[in-house]
Amino acid sequence: MKTRIIVDSTADLVPEIKERVYTVPLTVHFGQEEYIDGVTIDHKTFYEKLVESDVLPTTSQATPNDFIGAFETARQAGEAAVVITLASKFSGTYQGAVIAAAEYENIYVVDGASAAMGTGILVELAFRLLDAGSSAEEIAKALEEEKKNIVIVALVDTLEYLKRGGRISKTAAFAGGILNIKPVISVTDDEIHLLGKARGSKMGNNLLVQEINEAGGIDFSKPVLLGYSGLSDALLLKYIEDSRHIWEGHLREVRYTTVGSVIGTHLGPGAVVVAFFKNR
Repeated sequence: MKTRIIVDSTADLVPEIKERVYTVPLTVHFGQEEYIDGVTIDHKTFYEKLVESDVLPTTSQATPNDFIGAFETARQAGEAAVVITLASKFSGTYQGAVIAAAEYENIYVVDGASAAMGTGILVELAFRLLDAGSSAEEIAKALEEEKKNIVIVALVDTLEYLKRGGRISKTAAFAGGILNIKPVISVTDDEIHLLGKARGSKMGNNLLVQEINEAGGIDFSKPVLLGYSGLSDALLLKYIEDSRHIWEGHLREVRYTTVGSVIGTHLGPGAVVVAFFKNR
């Protein structure tokens, strides 16, 4: 039985992976304006509106009905499906997929336990397993184990967006908002942690490198993905240059993509993100 990989639109993917997945979109709201993530609003337009708008956008999870459409298409094609969602602690999207899957056979729903590039590398790993001949059930089982080793570290321009979205406390946001302090956060074990603060981007980049090392280093046998939020990749390219010693000899190229609208709502512009599987 053939297998398809289904994701929600919060998974940030490189183009060659994006064209192979089936995507169930979430919704982004700017006041009364509603947009379907990745369908009626692209990343560039989103960040333009985020910078210009006086209203902080909000997001809505994908519903069971949204997933039923994707599952019905898979059933009619005679295919099994592995569904990889945003962390259940961040959104009800996973629960929506589980509810919808109850009506179908051969649908395996995996709580990605991460977001953005973190989900992206789990999706890439799923395709490696699929291309190696694994069944949907085998892929889902492997992902449940591998997701425990995903680490995201991010240098963010401000914690204000995370605070407004209720993702971190006001106290932590205040501590990160003083005098050009660049906070470094991580997403591990379904939780957002404030790891440290650095004055300016250069020190922030150094702190990112330090946090990667403290996590146990990168398992380069598995996917690695970097990302940025906003309209310019300049900060990310600076980080890649400053941390060249990490990648040289391990990666033919350092691949990166943009943080999408839903996660960008909470990160704000100007973030640099690194997602990897830690060494075990």
